[in-house]
Amino acid sequence: MRILLLVTVFNSMAQRVFCALEDEGHEVSVEYARSDALMEDAVMAWRPDLILCPYLTRKIPKSIWRRIPTLIVHPGPSGDRGPNSLDWAILKEKNEWGVTLLQANDVMDGGDIWASGTFGMRPASKASLYRKEVTDMALVLIQEAIEHFGDPCFYPAPQTVLAPMHPLVIQPDRCIDWERDDTETIVKKIRSGDNYPGIMDDILGVHCYLYGAHEEAQIKGAPKKILAKRNGAICLGTSNGAVWITHLREPDRFKLPATYVLKERLKGVKERRIPLYVDPKLKTFKEITYVQQGRIGYIGFDFYNGAMSAEQCVRLQYAVETLQEKVDVLVLLGGENFFGNGIHLTILEESQKQGEDGWSNINAMNGLIRTILFSDDILTVASFGGNAGAGGVFLGLACDFVVAREGVVLNPHYKTLGLSGSEYHTYTLPKRVGEKRAKRLTEACLPISAKYAAKIGMIDVVLPSEGYFEALHHWCEALIANEDRYYDLLDEKRDRLETDAESIERRKEEELKRMHSEFWDKNSDFHQLRRDFVYKVCPSNAPERIARHRYKG
Repeated sequence: MRILLLVTVFNSMAQRVFCALEDEGHEVSVEYARSDALMEDAVMAWRPDLILCPYLTRKIPKSIWRRIPTLIVHPGPSGDRGPNSLDWAILKEKNEWGVTLLQANDVMDGGDIWASGTFGMRPASKASLYRKEVTDMALVLIQEAIEHFGDPCFYPAPQTVLAPMHPLVIQPDRCIDWERDDTETIVKKIRSGDNYPGIMDDILGVHCYLYGAHEEAQIKGAPKKILAKRNGAICLGTSNGAVWITHLREPDRFKLPATYVLKERLKGVKERRIPLYVDPKLKTFKEITYVQQGRIGYIGFDFYNGAMSAEQCVRLQYAVETLQEKVDVLVLLGGENFFGNGIHLTILEESQKQGEDGWSNINAMNGLIRTILFSDDILTVASFGGNAGAGGVFLGLACDFVVAREGVVLNPHYKTLGLSGSEYHTYTLPKRVGEKRAKRLTEACLPISAKYAAKIGMIDVVLPSEGYFEALHHWCEALIANEDRYYDLLDEKRDRLETDAESIERRKEEELKRMHSEFWDKNSDFHQLRRDFVYKVCPSNAPERIARHRYKG
């Protein structure tokens, strides 16, 4: 089929839909829903059989949906209508929620239902639920709708009696009452607005939005008093305990670690340290976790939105170096929502020494990856349990084996931010897919599915989303089940590293040579593109790499 995606932005769900449709052989083009004229031009140029709207905040013009079936993903169960559906589900503590695929018409969320489904709600942020449960369900419904599309016996279900629309969530709906609200309530409120728009508050005289809430089990103190800080986060007292807040955003600015925003106001606040890595079940703010099952170790690194600062890279490198002595197989898990997305762009945007700090960040990332590449006493496994982009992808490819959860999307490129990239990618990617395909992947700047990545040999295996971690453990156990095979794999690794050592370092130095001016030249494209990314400046229309209807070649 010829399918057009009309979207507000090419977000995680839109990318997942794009990849899934392409994997199935459909012809897909994307346009941003910036204006009626732009959408109508895209329809005229592409002449789609079907229009899908995975993420849309603007009405589709009647001139389009009257002529072409246009299906909209609504992040709420059948009968739910109105904006901020998922926000309300979290605030109202729903145990079950859903997704509905509606046909566009004159009435908001009032069109005929092509498919709908429900899922159980996790205690997680809005963004996490959206990326996982909502997106998973949306893909199931889209597949179902495509199967129905050519069936003359299928008719979508009309909404004969429309439920009342729930209102927009406004700040008073989420406002924290620090004297009365307990920790669970505060976490729930912040999660309902994470990662957008956040919860407005006033912290030490700074008017800002709050993000990244974590319960604290040990520390207690007076409500809203800042009790501790750690790795950029702050710990505030609640009516019955304490809560960690990792990020703040001042109006008309961008998110930063909380301590970066509060700066000198935190003088005298105690640094509450924890070990380099801790048990993932520990109730506190922690970024690096570790759990061991027999001879297999699992290291998690849950950095907000997958961004990795120089300091975070160094801590993770130390953890990897330490843990090599404990196990035969070390599995890199990434975080709950992302495996990783490379260097920390918001910290670089905030920096007064952008060139120096950018250079420090990429070299710290390279130090981490070199440690993984040359860990010749163990086997390493990257687990892409969440999406990954740029340096996060190549962090995973530094491992001996790469496993991915079904549905994960990878963006193995840098160019959209004006970077040529490092992270040893000119060694690790061609080693898996060959020089020609590696160049195509990094130049095309397109998302790819885990399924496609496995097809071209970029990753080793895709495991089902249901029961993923159990399947991952069984897969890792197979690496050590046969002692002879395990040591053969280690010997092959050592021989390869000995043979490739000079080439590996040369390629890394060539990468850094190309990147030097990208960081240090104030007129390089990177600085403007990074600024646009950080401030969420969206182009007026979709780029040609995804807007195939405008492709002239």
